Amino acid sequence: MKRKRKPTPNASRRSASGKLRIIGGDFRRRQLPVLERQGLRPTPDRVRETLFNWLGQALYGQRVLDIFAGTGALGIEALSREAASVQFVEQDRGVAEQIRTNVETLKATNAEVSTQDALAFLVKPDAPFDLVFLDPPFHHGLAAPCCIALEENGWLSPGAMIYVETEAALTPDVPANWALYRETTAGESTARLYQRQNATSALAADSV
Repeated sequence: MKRKRKPTPNASRRSASGKLRIIGGDFRRRQLPVLERQGLRPTPDRVRETLFNWLGQALYGQRVLDIFAGTGALGIEALSREAASVQFVEQDRGVAEQIRTNVETLKATNAEVSTQDALAFLVKPDAPFDLVFLDPPFHHGLAAPCCIALEENGWLSPGAMIYVETEAALTPDVPANWALYRETTAGESTARLYQRQNATSALAADSV
């Protein structure tokens, strides 16, 4: 989605190299710089458009968590669509600083950037989030432990939506009370959007 992966030669509708184009909301068509890092790129427009069509165009009042934020493309798109707040988590200091700069450029005061390892960040519970973007580097086995930490450490509100992107060959292990809402595969990646159910609903579903 936005980090170190092999380039696909014929990918369609990608943003220009070194730029992130916001596709919807208050900051629509604004372009922001992306720090030069090998393999670091904005989430393709087509993927973001599909995701935000799933979510609905307005995210008014939602608390959003963008883990492995990379360019910050998804979190910034959420800010543009009136999210109440966005928490970015990115381990690379230079990349995290570029997210801070871009947020300041947009004059968005409802965003925070943490320069930290994602799993270390998720160890400590926080106030629940309504929407989580989770796009770890491929082939590192990070999706499953992050999903477990989100559920077990109180990071999710009732009915929270969780977007998980992984390599196409992987079906991530997710908590039993996460119901698959939408799924699509594009090239080397599969994107899944889950909705969290309460424990009673999950047990009832399993018994049917």
